[in-house]
Amino acid sequence: MSVIWLVTGANRGIGFALVKQLVKEPSNTIIAACRTPEKADALKALGDSVHVLQMDVGDADSITSSVESARAVLGRKGLDYLVNNAGMAQSGENAFNFDPAGALRVVQVNALGPALVSQAYLPFLEVAGRRGVIMHISSSLGAFSVGKISTMAPSYSMSKSALNMLAAKQAAEKPNLIPFTVCPGWVSTDMGGPTATTKPEDSAAALVKLATSVTKDHAGKFLQRDGTSTGY
Repeated sequence: MSVIWLVTGANRGIGFALVKQLVKEPSNTIIAACRTPEKADALKALGDSVHVLQMDVGDADSITSSVESARAVLGRKGLDYLVNNAGMAQSGENAFNFDPAGALRVVQVNALGPALVSQAYLPFLEVAGRRGVIMHISSSLGAFSVGKISTMAPSYSMSKSALNMLAAKQAAEKPNLIPFTVCPGWVSTDMGGPTATTKPEDSAAALVKLATSVTKDHAGKFLQRDGTSTGY
């Protein structure tokens, strides 16, 4: 039976690396969601197992309308893995200097977006016989348990704290599913920057290994990409 994945933010960075990792396994079918499919030639070139889907996770209507397009792939088969990867950060801010519109956009994309995507695709995740895993890509910047609190990216950090709570709430609400958050590491993407210590392909390999090995014991937890739980 085909294993079905949906990855948001799939056209670059960690999302693109995830799709490249997933196509290595012939049994995988991947729905690769991105804002501008017309610019996703690299995704389309990955093969017939990749289905490019238009979705802007910062737009509730876009999320809702994506379901009908995804249904052509999902049908009644359901969804094994939802990877809420799409995210953004706001530059030039500190904890006492926010651009309201920019900060709200960060929270919309990074926290509310994954909530609405999970909501829209819940019927597919709950199809009998499917894994029902929701992997939210979070960050240690949104956790209190990983050392000294940094001054950098306050709106991003707050949004990831909210995302961690979302996973906990989802696990409490739906004990039949396995929602969790994970820090992918400091990854050399457009957001992570060129001095980051982890290559996207290395992060993606670890994230796929983690997603395919989690159990109900991991539901609602914040994990590192090696599967260790550091708490919130």
